[in-house]
Amino acid sequence: MNENIEAKRRHAGRGGRRQRADTGASQIAEALSHKRIIGLGGTHSPLDDAEVAIIHDTAITLLAETGLSEPSKTVVDMVTAAGGFLDDQHRLRFPETLVSAAIAGLRRDIKLWGRGGDTDLDLAPGHVFVGTGGASPLVYDSALGKYRESGLSDLYDAACLVDQLNHIHFFSRPLVARDMPDMRHLDVNTAYACLAGTRKHAFISASTPASVRDIAQICYQLAGSKDAFCQRPFLSINVNHVVPPMRFDPGALDVMMEAVRCGIPVMVNTFGQLGASSPVTIAGCVAQTTAETLAGMVIAWLVDPAAKAVFGPRPMITDLRTGAMAGGGGEQAALTAASMQMARHYGFASSTIAGATDSKIPDAQSGYEKCLTVAQAVYAGANIVTQACGAQAGLMGISLQAMVIDNDMLGAILRSTAKVDVSAETVSAAAIGKVATGIGHFLGEAETYARMHSDFLYPELADRRTIDVWQAAGSRDIRARAADRVTDLLSSQRPYYIDPESDVILRAALPIKLAPPA
Repeated sequence: MNENIEAKRRHAGRGGRRQRADTGASQIAEALSHKRIIGLGGTHSPLDDAEVAIIHDTAITLLAETGLSEPSKTVVDMVTAAGGFLDDQHRLRFPETLVSAAIAGLRRDIKLWGRGGDTDLDLAPGHVFVGTGGASPLVYDSALGKYRESGLSDLYDAACLVDQLNHIHFFSRPLVARDMPDMRHLDVNTAYACLAGTRKHAFISASTPASVRDIAQICYQLAGSKDAFCQRPFLSINVNHVVPPMRFDPGALDVMMEAVRCGIPVMVNTFGQLGASSPVTIAGCVAQTTAETLAGMVIAWLVDPAAKAVFGPRPMITDLRTGAMAGGGGEQAALTAASMQMARHYGFASSTIAGATDSKIPDAQSGYEKCLTVAQAVYAGANIVTQACGAQAGLMGISLQAMVIDNDMLGAILRSTAKVDVSAETVSAAAIGKVATGIGHFLGEAETYARMHSDFLYPELADRRTIDVWQAAGSRDIRARAADRVTDLLSSQRPYYIDPESDVILRAALPIKLAPPA
């Protein structure tokens, strides 16, 4: 009986301390949630040095002996002038000397800028930044309780939301504005809505060189001049220059080359599927993807040796039972990590995809699939991880509620990369001994209270309350709280980061459809 009473007393004591901790955390969580954390990756290496060399040699052999089909005439002329050649099957071959020269000559010092606050992305080795991405045709409408076609206003809403979510470092266009009448309207208005809704670096795509010039006009106007933009570029263009296996997309090549000429950074992306458009083995898929991505990097370098070109292998797993993409499994995590290790081998600034869950809603499946693949990409040292938040249903749908939930997840992943501080201050046998032989716990220590404010990142949505407190508050799950959070954020702040003078000038020159600020 006495033992039961003592057990209850201990339980009550723990509950009391937990309640005080909940109260303290809630008081400081707001300040800590605004702490920007840069991931520190590059320690995870699924390949050893010999395996990296084999994959590199295979990629070089593919470029030299197989080459890529369907090059544009401009690319053929440029590559052949640099030592490549077009074989009798009209495949463009890249000799090892040319590829090696490009690898040595491509710039590594790439920085992508924001337009205010702590929003710049320095793509130095080991620096990891996470954000949105994709081209989802559907958005989850919480009012309807189902997915619907996405539109321009949804894109602007997503940008406004990301602008306020601290652990999302950049805004890569996550959905397609399907209410645009043609591709020019889509390209121009996508860029405009992204830049209107957030000051964070924006990643978009373009369908034609003419659209690239339209987008450049927007950027130059907002920056003040072309030179000002080129010095501090706040927008990049994603380019999928290859249709695997080993075939160029001539239109995408033209877009990439025009972007380089305009001083716009380019993400040189290759998006193959293991077992479908790439070999079924992880090593073979990485080798082919490396070759295809290197081909784009060579071309960017030939257009301009100072091009801001980011190495973007994005191989994805195929569920061989259905042929559909399956981006949330352990194989995907390993595939991405190996691709990022190849980027580190070359010393390139890098970009990849992680977080492509197959779940349709932000549930347990969504959480474990995203956390698995995003964490591996971060630990492998990808400089830019797109699709890391908000994407659902194999990149077919976007959920704003998922974005705010994933913001918590990303904060935890980024925080897990912090270096452990081992010093005389953090490891003291005397201090431990004093507490162990004295009061018996560290809760009342001054250092504990001080580090409560400095060493811990408290989640905004994840629920750490006791069961009774949670039940008394209505037993609401994280999706319900996320829906409230989205409503609060979008109702309290709807920025429009395009100044009135630029807005007038650009609307007169371009087919802008986004409604101006009220």
